[in-house]
Amino acid sequence: MSHSKKLLIILVAVVLMIVGLIVMFTRMRSASATPEVETEAVTRGTVRQTVLATATVKPENKLDVIPSTAGRAETVEAEMGMKVKQGQVLLWMSSSERATMLDAARAKGEKELAFWQDVYKPTAVVAPLDGTIISRNVVPGQTVTTTTNVFVMSDRLIIEADLDETDLGKIALDQRVDATLDGFPGEEKLHGKVYKIAYSSTTVNNVTTYKVTVLLDTIPDYMRSGMTANVTFIINEHKEVLLVPASSIQGGLVYVPTPDGKSQAREVKIGLSDGKVSEVVSGLKEGERVVKSSYKAIQAAANTGFSLMPKMPARKGNAPPPP
Repeated sequence: MSHSKKLLIILVAVVLMIVGLIVMFTRMRSASATPEVETEAVTRGTVRQTVLATATVKPENKLDVIPSTAGRAETVEAEMGMKVKQGQVLLWMSSSERATMLDAARAKGEKELAFWQDVYKPTAVVAPLDGTIISRNVVPGQTVTTTTNVFVMSDRLIIEADLDETDLGKIALDQRVDATLDGFPGEEKLHGKVYKIAYSSTTVNNVTTYKVTVLLDTIPDYMRSGMTANVTFIINEHKEVLLVPASSIQGGLVYVPTPDGKSQAREVKIGLSDGKVSEVVSGLKEGERVVKSSYKAIQAAANTGFSLMPKMPARKGNAPPPP
């Protein structure tokens, strides 16, 4: 083969290589220019507007039980955590005189002691109201006075939240409330209602708050005074409505993918929104897909087309990605 033919072959190969590189670069550039935009289906569900607050569990009314006379505790009838009724005996005690007399009779024998125990009856300390014993501070044989706090009772437990004054206008009596306890994160949500709204405020570090009291429908056995609760005040709620990501809405419009790989603007009427999802009153049907992205990406998709990326379910554990 002559030198000129070899040179020609090499030249052709170089030209073909250059052309191939140009084609590949052009395709890569075109692909990179096509924005990948995530889409999400229109679903049906519940949307809420809420106010969140951290709160504390406490007794609505806390009462110290104090004997009416000084003396000695004989028999304790109540324990911490026990639910009692008004008038129920919590403690039997001897007055100072009875205690002295019984001690003297005891020295004379069991028969003498039994006689005076029957003649000189002990004094009962009773529950002043229906409620729960939250503290017991007495044991049999203990000397007590008219200032000794033998029991602490509460009528019922409530949840008290401090709400910023900017949120207070959204709260109303009997408004529905959900709550969880930090100490029991795995338990089901507790449900209740707004029971009281304070008229006076508290100001700390130039922040003005008002106390809002929540009364639960059912008080669980594991709930204790002093626990921290996370409270959700339900301002508004719409159930079984069409929902789209709030980020997909741009000035009353959403962008719907078209078969040619572009997007088409669709006017929609928006209802309730929680900032993450928004209710669609009209303009979309359940199951349709909308572009879930920023305004710039949506505009690029509308002008140049896009690569559809349906929202994928989150992978659990160390499961491998789909092929």
